[in-house]
Amino acid sequence: MNWDDCGAYGHPAIRTPHIDTLATEGLLFQHAYLTTNSCSPSRASILTGKYPHNTGAEQLHWPLPAGSPTFSAALRRLGYYTAAAGKWHLGDAVRDDFDKRYEASTAGFVLPAGKNGEPAKMIASQPSGCEDWERALDERPRDQPFFLWLAALDPHREYTDGALDPPHRSEDVIVPPHLPDTPEVREDLRLYYDEIGRLDQYVGKVMAKLKQQAVDDNTLILFISDNGRPFPRDKTTLYDGGIRTPWIVRWPAVVAAGETTDALVSAVDIAATFLDLAERTADPTALSSAGAALGADSASTAGPSWTTEGKTFVPTLLDSRKPHRTFAFAEDHWHDYEDHARCVVDARYKLIRNDYPDLPATPSADAGRGLTWQAMLKLHSQGKLTPQQQICFLTPRSEWELYDLQRDPAESVNRFDDPAYTTVRQSMQRALERWTAESGDYIPSRRTPDEFDRDSGEPDHRVRVRPRPSKQEMFGTNGKY
Repeated sequence: MNWDDCGAYGHPAIRTPHIDTLATEGLLFQHAYLTTNSCSPSRASILTGKYPHNTGAEQLHWPLPAGSPTFSAALRRLGYYTAAAGKWHLGDAVRDDFDKRYEASTAGFVLPAGKNGEPAKMIASQPSGCEDWERALDERPRDQPFFLWLAALDPHREYTDGALDPPHRSEDVIVPPHLPDTPEVREDLRLYYDEIGRLDQYVGKVMAKLKQQAVDDNTLILFISDNGRPFPRDKTTLYDGGIRTPWIVRWPAVVAAGETTDALVSAVDIAATFLDLAERTADPTALSSAGAALGADSASTAGPSWTTEGKTFVPTLLDSRKPHRTFAFAEDHWHDYEDHARCVVDARYKLIRNDYPDLPATPSADAGRGLTWQAMLKLHSQGKLTPQQQICFLTPRSEWELYDLQRDPAESVNRFDDPAYTTVRQSMQRALERWTAESGDYIPSRRTPDEFDRDSGEPDHRVRVRPRPSKQEMFGTNGKY
């Protein structure tokens, strides 16, 4: 889901009354970023509190390795009941870090291998992935504090009619400038809007259940996405449509309602923050002095086995005027197709480094099979796409891209060679270099083959197998290769 594809972030047409209510009753973050542009690697990063290249699960469908520390396990050690409901997609090794799991079928988002030459199809028995969210709340023990990991399939592809009643209309659709405004694109976006609307209904059901259980005021809710809109030049890119996320915190007992913050936050900070809060709320008086006790750069630990690369943003929850980060960092790895890139962003500028500029920024295979990409292929062959709409076809790409997000929110003008931005460019490059060294980042010695056709999005069964081998099985290591 794109960061601004809901009413709370200003979209005038997508119907999200319950998400909007979270914002009016909580704190909305304007500058929130994920650590990567791809679903399972993003959630692996969130759960471990590590940047993707340090999780051993940085490529799509790589499972978290055995022994991976997770904040859900740390919360269990602190006495929390933990459950996961909906999309899982993280492998088997960390399943027991949750007391209970309600796993949605992978048939809704992982294309099967296909048998006897028949075309593979996604057929979801639980199309939303949210169907067990209320059940997870009902079945939690009432004598323990709890943590729930509620993961939707909505609005993941593939799309079908019937997700929302009444559905959005074609005239409701706002086509972003990097996509062509055609009937096919409008229909694709309309179906995407409907799945956001269905997700919103489940958000409402969770809120009603918490109220019914009389715990809604003292339960912290964090609403985010794990990657951006599943359309060309969005998901699997390092533009805002790939890595910027909605980020709303509702906690009436602690967090002031109806406020907005300009504090920059990263998904790698979630683990540190939740553990920080769990430790502090063990003492009912702790939060009253938490703001004074915590520095903006402090991080939480939960026992000697836990380390996190993030930083607690509790001070910003207590006072929305407090800043958090100077920079956030994000990664691009293999997702259906080979690619590798990094970016650094602050509240105004973004610098992207493309490590494989010889490869085009092909959208994910499910988006490739969708109405929008197929329409774009035809228009591209006819020379009818604007320069911004041709980005996914461009080779070679620029090795460096620099954007002024305040003046150019569509990220359409690369300022890297603009003399007026020399100081900004140098500052951002230094920040990326420091993070690369501190986090142990690297460029792989080997590339991973594409598993789909870059035009049709159809699987290449010569190289594609499911379940996908782990990083250890493919490269003999969970670290640098």
